[in-house]
Amino acid sequence: MAGILDGVDQRTQLAGRNRLELLLFRLHGRQKFGINVFKVKEVIQCPSLTQMPGANPVVRGIANMRGKTISVMDLSMAIGGPKLDNAAGRFVIITEYNRQTQGFMVGGVDHIVNMNWEDILPPPKGAAGGSFLTAVTQIENELVEILDVEKVMKDVMGCSEIVDEGIIDSGFDASKQHVLVVDDSVVARGQVKRVLEQLGVECTLCNDGQEALKQLRDWVNEGRDLYNWLALVISDIEMPQMDGYSLTTAIRQDPNLEKLHIFLHSSLSGGFNESMVEKVGANRFLPKYEANELAGFVQGRLKEHAEQRTTTV
Repeated sequence: MAGILDGVDQRTQLAGRNRLELLLFRLHGRQKFGINVFKVKEVIQCPSLTQMPGANPVVRGIANMRGKTISVMDLSMAIGGPKLDNAAGRFVIITEYNRQTQGFMVGGVDHIVNMNWEDILPPPKGAAGGSFLTAVTQIENELVEILDVEKVMKDVMGCSEIVDEGIIDSGFDASKQHVLVVDDSVVARGQVKRVLEQLGVECTLCNDGQEALKQLRDWVNEGRDLYNWLALVISDIEMPQMDGYSLTTAIRQDPNLEKLHIFLHSSLSGGFNESMVEKVGANRFLPKYEANELAGFVQGRLKEHAEQRTTTV
């Protein structure tokens, strides 16, 4: 499997074109799953694992990878399925999510497919509520399920959503401002929403870029003074139907929306996203997920927006 990710540098050119590549894999049986290649650092045969006393049962053990110790999770168990047996015969997908490197043990790895985000669809209504499914697509007449890795990570490793008291300026009133939050992960949307609630600002939630763009244009058509009311758009980057780069480009090309302030927020950190943020015209890149950092940057923007509102009224 060493060569499956060869040419990953060329794949970064897909960003900004509403395209992605999916690494397809299986857990048990014939059902295929997909993960964005952008999240994947390496695919390896499962190494020797050292079990950790008291660890979550989903964590099958730790391994030393190029001088770094990483946790290896059984992805089947993590989403409520049976344990993957014969660990030595399985594969591990090494990923970077939320500033952490971790391995996901899977039953088998298939191949990589190049796709358009428009072909990645939200899960059927009623399927995503308590499940780990964030999107679906059809490849060669087979259903491919794309998992909500943010939910997997939160359930297994936990995540603090409490903003430290010293971060919040209790003397600042954000109640007359609004934030639009765009993310295909129900967990990620909830995390951002809870940070905003602690800052005292209301928000509207959208599942993908296409839905967010429609919402923005609906507000314009309703006659809302968008620049005075909407302080910020916080958008994920990797989303079905329309990704965050394409959403930002569409906003910048719309004369009624072009001056909106945009934070692009992604579980994939690194310099490439930061350079793409500048290229498409977003105002800031924020790697997921650290509640204090998000709160600090959002509160700074809210104060800046409040001053702009004062000078224009």
